[in-house]
Amino acid sequence: MMGSTTTVNAEPFTDHRLVIIEGIMGSGKSTTMRFIAKRLQEMGQQAPAVHERTDPHPVRATDELEHWFEPWRDVTPVQLQERALAKWAAFVETTQSGATVPVMDGQLFHGDLTNLFLMEAEPALISNYVQTLATVIAPLNPFVLYLWQRDVEQAVQAVCAERGAEWIDYQANWKLAAPYCTRRGFAGLEGLVALYRDYRCTTDTLFEELPFSKLAIENSGRDSPAYEGRILRALQLSG
Repeated sequence: MMGSTTTVNAEPFTDHRLVIIEGIMGSGKSTTMRFIAKRLQEMGQQAPAVHERTDPHPVRATDELEHWFEPWRDVTPVQLQERALAKWAAFVETTQSGATVPVMDGQLFHGDLTNLFLMEAEPALISNYVQTLATVIAPLNPFVLYLWQRDVEQAVQAVCAERGAEWIDYQANWKLAAPYCTRRGFAGLEGLVALYRDYRCTTDTLFEELPFSKLAIENSGRDSPAYEGRILRALQLSG
């Protein structure tokens, strides 16, 4: 990260006023978020890294709910959609008035849209939510990086092996208790794999339909230097 001698530009260094990194759990979102934010900071840009655990979170719509981890207990999909869009609109207004380039871990897909999916929202509602959200954030000229893995089962098993049985139980007890999973009988590690196969099908389509700058990287090879080079070139931060 930058030291005290960093010079901050009066105007954003890049044309993009927002960078979003998306992908399933364990796909490398947080690591990539920190990499991009650090590169921007080294170039003199105010680039806050917005992690999914940032508190208070600028756009997460479930924070004020009683059961924020299980929003289906408190709100309908339509109500969650409305809360999320209002949060994003306020975030865009704040960002436009400053000179920062937030680099965000998920929240376009991984976040409130994931909750809508777990709540078994109608596909039309999910599609409409993302289309409306794309319009809301368009003034920031966002850049979306989509990290994906060709073999979903292998990717889920790999992150579960890395993080251990306690983490698997945590994921299963949370996500597999949601309406989408209970109605399909998803359980255990196999249930998580089935969930993320379905989720990936949805987000693949939504990503293809996004109307602004974007880059998809199949990163199961874990060749970080190659991926980072592609990311910097796409953001015009290389050289």
